[in-house]
Amino acid sequence: MPNSIYLINPVDNFPTYYSADVFARYGYPSAAYIANLSITTVAALVPDDFEISLCDEQISPADLDTTAAIVGITGKCTQVDRMLDLAKIYRERGKIVMIGGPQASLCPEQFRPHCDILVCGELEDIAQQVFDDLRAGSWQAEYSGGRADMTHSPIPRWDLYPNERTLTGSVQTSRGCPFECEFCDVIQYVGRKQRHKSIEQVLAELETLYQCGYRVIFLADDNLTASRHRAKQLLAAIRDWNNQRTDGRVAFTTQLSIDTAKDDEILQLLSEAGPFNVFIGIETPNEASLRETKKRQNLNIDLVQSVERFFQNGICVIGSLTVGFDADGPDIFEQQYQFATASSIPIFGIGALVAPSATPLFERLKREGRLVTDANSGADTQPWHTNIIPLQMTREELLAGIRSLANRLYHPEAFTQRMLAYIEKLQVPSYPDTRNPQTPNSSLAQVHANSAKVIWNLAFLGAKEMDMLSSIVKAMAKKPETRPSVMGMLFQYAQIRYMFDRAGFWDSIVK
Repeated sequence: MPNSIYLINPVDNFPTYYSADVFARYGYPSAAYIANLSITTVAALVPDDFEISLCDEQISPADLDTTAAIVGITGKCTQVDRMLDLAKIYRERGKIVMIGGPQASLCPEQFRPHCDILVCGELEDIAQQVFDDLRAGSWQAEYSGGRADMTHSPIPRWDLYPNERTLTGSVQTSRGCPFECEFCDVIQYVGRKQRHKSIEQVLAELETLYQCGYRVIFLADDNLTASRHRAKQLLAAIRDWNNQRTDGRVAFTTQLSIDTAKDDEILQLLSEAGPFNVFIGIETPNEASLRETKKRQNLNIDLVQSVERFFQNGICVIGSLTVGFDADGPDIFEQQYQFATASSIPIFGIGALVAPSATPLFERLKREGRLVTDANSGADTQPWHTNIIPLQMTREELLAGIRSLANRLYHPEAFTQRMLAYIEKLQVPSYPDTRNPQTPNSSLAQVHANSAKVIWNLAFLGAKEMDMLSSIVKAMAKKPETRPSVMGMLFQYAQIRYMFDRAGFWDSIVK
């Protein structure tokens, strides 16, 4: 069919900290940890006279025999290999291949030879031209979109998405981040000036996901609280919306910066609107490294005390730890371990510093001759790989240090220690329907049941894991209001152990 398009979110090159590949370990149907916004948003921009179908390869492999005339492929750096594989396959089969998304926008030269149409930047403002040209059969080889007005962004087409095999819904309320971290490519893609959807748009998207059955929703902003005034308005509206639900309360996850802990009003609003799990780019307790990378929002802050302020407001924290900054010496791994233990944060994404293309860090290290371009460099392979040459250690020492740090932090005894401290510190407020929070409706019941089975299967990894699970469940039973958060942490632990095992990264002897 000439006016038909098949939109694909390719599978990652390797399992990540925040995916759900672990379902396959125990023979359960594959599922997505977070619903994909890219293909559903693009689908909402496709004209009504086009036939649309979607594929999220987190859930099911792409249909190589699709009858669609046009195949659209999106992706980030961790998906490049599969993006290029799919482009080659579909072009050989006579399809019009269109590639866009974050990686294509940041590194267009990587994709130009492999597609018929390259879309750089955001699609909203150029969608009509792109699809008019496709309809007429006279498309351009490349289109460039600017920074779209978010108030014109449509509700994603969740009616086309396999929601029944997805744990978490997704809403993007803004794009952009005002900070200038040297290693981050977000501002290169979506800019430093934050652009927002209207509060009415956000609530409409939340309601759509609620009707699809989601009771956990990711607010997929680069930094939800970058604009404090707007964040307060949004959280107040979400609080009121959530308090009015009659079929179970929604829990939220999002990304924000550690300096949010200084704002009592935002902490209270997060507490009232939630429950909330927040991802924070902590990166390192080494202040010299934070200054080096221009992560100023993490400076002049007591990191452990700030994390505890979130816990005191019933807000769970998930963190990232990065090693390999120029100021990091061989003692950085012990510093990171001691900080992580003191913080009581159960889950960390742990990785080597990477210099993504188009970032200031990439340009600086290129000038200094400290970039590596072999096939096993960069976060597009595995999280602990890097494309940089560290200043104070060898690449081999960096990898060995990360492996030791990761294994120590996720050793069952160390993880239990942090989880028990977390359960003790977390002060979950009383919500209107706190007795049955986040109860998914029947359409999502099976995927949530399978996630619980994944957690119970941790006991079969070994005696230490069985003791870990027993201790955590007993502590949770004494504070039942922490159950949703604790179960989420345990599922992520299962995913991380699966990822480590897949890579031969796990070492059960390390303690």
